Amino acid sequence: MNKPKHRIITIANQKGGVGKTTTAINLATALAAIGENVLLVDLDPQGNASTGLGIHRKDRRLSTYDLLVGNNTVAEVAMPTVVPNLFIAASTMDLLGVEMEIGRDADRVFRLKMALSGPEAGVYDYILVDCPPSFNLLTMNALAAAQSVLVPLQCEFFALEGLSQLLETVDQVRRTVNPGLDIQGIVLTMFDARNNLAQQVVTDVREHLGEKVYHTLIPRNVRVSEAPSYGKPAILYDLKCAGSQAYLQLASEVIQRERHSKAAA
Repeated sequence: MNKPKHRIITIANQKGGVGKTTTAINLATALAAIGENVLLVDLDPQGNASTGLGIHRKDRRLSTYDLLVGNNTVAEVAMPTVVPNLFIAASTMDLLGVEMEIGRDADRVFRLKMALSGPEAGVYDYILVDCPPSFNLLTMNALAAAQSVLVPLQCEFFALEGLSQLLETVDQVRRTVNPGLDIQGIVLTMFDARNNLAQQVVTDVREHLGEKVYHTLIPRNVRVSEAPSYGKPAILYDLKCAGSQAYLQLASEVIQRERHSKAAA
């Protein structure tokens, strides 16, 4: 049996406000901008990734809810975005009811994996999954489906505490449902070079986790914060701003790590 061509990377952190969705949108855009065919799967009922890519709620006729309950295929759910080569499986509030709908089924944690294992998903080079900021059935589906997990980590005091919880979750998923799950990397977000505490967090995280931490630092940037209100990724809204340039650099690092993983496999 041939291995799927695409790589599935789940972007997760149980802590909210760490730049998870911003990272999902802009990393997906950066990968698409350098020629990769990308699908972003929005698994957060809030649907911020969908909104940030200009997909209005009234246009979300099908969503990731339909993928998880088995009503529709990836080909039917995926929608084009304002970014060439970037498609999205949008989110709706229906996702809030998924746990009640499939929570008793034996395959409940593998629904996304099954949906992304069909031939329709083979047209994508990368599939990125944006998770809700909690550890629930949606996040479990995202981690069970992925080959690797990318962790956005805010440069603030409680960062390491939240990270240790997430690493324990990844270990639990490895032991139970996805032994092949790897940590693709940890990306430090909302970095302010003028803040001594932020500098200390960077030092501490690099000391604890070494090469797992990306070299790229995502700066705290007004233009990146403004972009979602215009329904655009920062890279389209202002390509030259520091945040956009950082996400392009991050995309390059992600691809290098993926190539290294393939070569080592």
